[in-house]
Amino acid sequence: MKTAAIRIRLTFWYFAMFATAACLLSIASWWMLQRSVDATEYHDLQERAEDVQLLLLNEDPNRSIDELRQDFTQIYSIKDDGKWLQVADQDGRWIYRSRRMIAENPELPRPEQLPKMGVIAEFHQGTRYVRILAYPIQVRDKKYSVQTGIALNKSMALLKSFGADLLLLTPAMILFASLGGHWMSRKALRPVALLAAEARCINDRNLDRRLPVPQTQDEISDLSNTLNQMLERIDKAFASVRAFTGNASHELRTPITLLRTEIEVALIRPRDGEEYRATLSHLHHETVLMTRLVENLLSIARADAGAERVNLQPIDLNDLFHRMDRDWIDSMHLAGLDFRTEIGNEQHQALGDPSTLPRLLSILLENARKYTPAGGSVVLSAVNESAGIRIAVQDTGVGISQKDLPRIFDRFFRGEQAGIAESSGSGLGLALGKWIAERHGTELVVASSPGCGSSFSFTLLRATPAPLKRASLPYLLEDEEEIQA
Repeated sequence: MKTAAIRIRLTFWYFAMFATAACLLSIASWWMLQRSVDATEYHDLQERAEDVQLLLLNEDPNRSIDELRQDFTQIYSIKDDGKWLQVADQDGRWIYRSRRMIAENPELPRPEQLPKMGVIAEFHQGTRYVRILAYPIQVRDKKYSVQTGIALNKSMALLKSFGADLLLLTPAMILFASLGGHWMSRKALRPVALLAAEARCINDRNLDRRLPVPQTQDEISDLSNTLNQMLERIDKAFASVRAFTGNASHELRTPITLLRTEIEVALIRPRDGEEYRATLSHLHHETVLMTRLVENLLSIARADAGAERVNLQPIDLNDLFHRMDRDWIDSMHLAGLDFRTEIGNEQHQALGDPSTLPRLLSILLENARKYTPAGGSVVLSAVNESAGIRIAVQDTGVGISQKDLPRIFDRFFRGEQAGIAESSGSGLGLALGKWIAERHGTELVVASSPGCGSSFSFTLLRATPAPLKRASLPYLLEDEEEIQA
């Protein structure tokens, strides 16, 4: 089921809240008025009973019951004629009864049977609705029962009129509540609507634009700040993608242009077999470089997308170093370099990924080979430390300038010393190596200075010793071009 818009829901909740409050206020007002009328009528009846008590108190205590009847008849036949009053003594003898009381003949309990606050009863008499109070009084040493009444017609008319007014006022308040709820919801959501309008104006061509932040320091300002932070991250991501795409296009354009040029030159005139072989050999070399560049680009793209997975498991470093020595010894000797591995005779097992860890070492060794002049040396070593096993690739190459050190892990970055290498490279090797190290829970640490060589190192966690089957370590010789001494 489709959810209603926030504005409609806010309007409904405002309406429900105000309408409920209006109904409760109307009911409470009517109830309080009724209680106030009831209390007023009770006190009026009580005062009438106390008037009888005052009259008896002023009578001569020696007067007989008949004389009291005469006195009450003379007083109340004129003063209270037509009203409801009857008085009896503690023996049940009547002292006075009005004509309306005689006509209705309500029961009047004896004084000792009445509670202190009296007993209230109601009855209809003709068109009148009467409320009577049977109230006990005491004069000197005698007790009397007084029952007096009052017509409720005026009170009932007042309550009826007030109730009718409430029935008219309450719907008006409910209507006002709905209109007020709609206005308040528009007012409350207006800042959000303004933010939405501003956000709709932002696209991939103006990601540097930011949303206005109110000075109110409320939820809207928090939302604006959050959206601005998100736009900042998106802007950086777009800039990174644009830079990556531009640099990748530039790097691919050079080998493709060389391939096209070589092929066009070879097709200009007929050539003998040796010339064709030389051309094909050069084309093969360029395609190898381009293939490795594409593989690096694909690996970095998969890493950014989270598609690359690193599966850490115990790896025998002795076996890994033996394989690296076997694969790199010839290449290092052809470059005129002394290459050796230093790991010792003890068993070294570390947590690593069998596919990406050899690639990380190959990146570091390839950079050391390219940026170390003939006659230098490259050492691959592993040392036990308290934090784990530290693996390092150290060379005696040209080193890295202090200006370039902070940027060597940036993609497509090539420093000033890159010109001495046989190939300028793509500047992706160390960026990919940094990602591999981070996925192993470590970081690449570089120590270098111009003319003094470089050392790249990282620390792997030591694996818990256990009888394990030696892991297979697939290895692809990568020509990772990067700044390296």
